[in-house]
Amino acid sequence: METSIPENALVIGAGLTGLACAEALTRRGIRVTILEARGRVAEPWRNRHPALKLNIHRKFARLPGLAPPKGDGPFLKRDSVVAYIESYARHIGAPIHFGAEVEALSRDAAGWSVKTARGDYHAAHVIFATGNDRVPVRPDWPGQDSFTGEIIHSADLGDVRRFDGRKVLVVGAGNSGTDVLNHLSRNRPERGIVSGRHGPAVVPSRVLGFPLHRLARRFEAMPLSLLDPALRLTQRLLLGDLKRYGLPSHPEGGGTRLRRDGITPALDDGFIAALKAGRVHVVPEISGFHGDRVEFRDWSSCKPDVVICATGYRTGLETLLGGLGVLDATGRPLHPMGQVDPANPGLWFAGFREPFTGYFDGARIAGDRIARAIAAGSRSRPRTQKSLLHEPGVAAE
Repeated sequence: METSIPENALVIGAGLTGLACAEALTRRGIRVTILEARGRVAEPWRNRHPALKLNIHRKFARLPGLAPPKGDGPFLKRDSVVAYIESYARHIGAPIHFGAEVEALSRDAAGWSVKTARGDYHAAHVIFATGNDRVPVRPDWPGQDSFTGEIIHSADLGDVRRFDGRKVLVVGAGNSGTDVLNHLSRNRPERGIVSGRHGPAVVPSRVLGFPLHRLARRFEAMPLSLLDPALRLTQRLLLGDLKRYGLPSHPEGGGTRLRRDGITPALDDGFIAALKAGRVHVVPEISGFHGDRVEFRDWSSCKPDVVICATGYRTGLETLLGGLGVLDATGRPLHPMGQVDPANPGLWFAGFREPFTGYFDGARIAGDRIARAIAAGSRSRPRTQKSLLHEPGVAAE
């Protein structure tokens, strides 16, 4: 006699999105194992600037079933986020196999086979929740090997107090570039310089003390025909004409870039005031390096002590999944938020596109979407196997 049993799933990544997916699956009685390449949860967050605060209002900085810690005000601090992720991992109770970096993925009789550093796993469903910012992108400029200063990526920013008294060039004025410049503006670098093709779509983090991100659901509900003009108008009214300070607007609207490319509008928390006060200067794109000098497209140059590349990330999924037709030209999933892929049943992606409400809310949406689809499929397809998930002979942490 055939008996209907829950499906088995593997979640790749024990970050916010992976844990949210595991919670949604567990809540529906679906057996799940989480594979994490690092040795503990929240490792990327631990490497962020110690004074970092989220630009997501605490109203949206929560995952299903557990409230975030109190005491930080509207925006959680870095250490609070780390503690929250640790608590959430304990709260959901799903087994996490650490040190299980995925090396290969292929189809098999049970659905999918995942080869990791800890052994092989087999499951009907595999959910990638490794995020857009797994692999930092650094441009390869002419002559950069001759540069006598320091070149780092914004992913390795660390404590920005180490840049006090130094000339700092930030490459990229988008979301991560604005975040770096916000941090620098609250400290004492000798000089701040920003290089880029376009300025960001940027709005202030607060208006008369009111956290603007509390209105995120209203922005999310707007059609693009209203959203793009609304963001432009908000920027102009609240921050002024930034072209006067050398920072042109991006030619595309902030809403369009978010919904098409997953690039969120930047929140100003000190950068624009520093720009207007002359503490930050805008320069053209970099053309190359020559010894201690950085040269720009207009033939000007400067001698920074540090170059910070706020030049984006890649997912790092190309080598694993490039042959399956599930990624776009930039290496991002074609179904980024838990949507069904009819050509690859059982393969899911979560957390690769962010709504205005932020990545916590995006994690919840994608996790619920995937769990509902798997649970519905499980009810409609009886199983005779006792278990579809084979785990290697190692103890779960």
